[in-house]
Amino acid sequence: MLGRLPYGAAVDRQVFDGQDLASVRTQRLWFARCSFVGADLRHATLDGCSFKMCDFRGADLRGASLRGVSLAGCDLRDADLHDADLTASRLGYVNTGSHPYGLTDVTGANFANARLHDLQVDRVIGWGGSDGDRLPR
Repeated sequence: MLGRLPYGAAVDRQVFDGQDLASVRTQRLWFARCSFVGADLRHATLDGCSFKMCDFRGADLRGASLRGVSLAGCDLRDADLHDADLTASRLGYVNTGSHPYGLTDVTGANFANARLHDLQVDRVIGWGGSDGDRLPR
């Protein structure tokens, strides 16, 4: 389904929990409040996609291409991003007016060997430092 959506399509409140989306290729999609809990996104190509308030808890993103992706207010707790490419991506927040809601959470996420070149990090829970070169703890 995702691989067939047209360039720039909006995907709102869809549930992909536990689905096999390995190696899926997308066309700069705009996701809002979607759930990918436990989804298999290994080696997926999600370059340039925007994710707002999406849930990736426990998702398998090993080797995924996430170049230029925006993750705002997303839950990445315990997600596996081993060997993922996050070059020029942004991990940030959504102003919900109710702190701490709207912050991206990477607590327990695995970023081993991930490419983080030019990664921008702003108001992220669970990040192990203030600079974009340090990995979450």
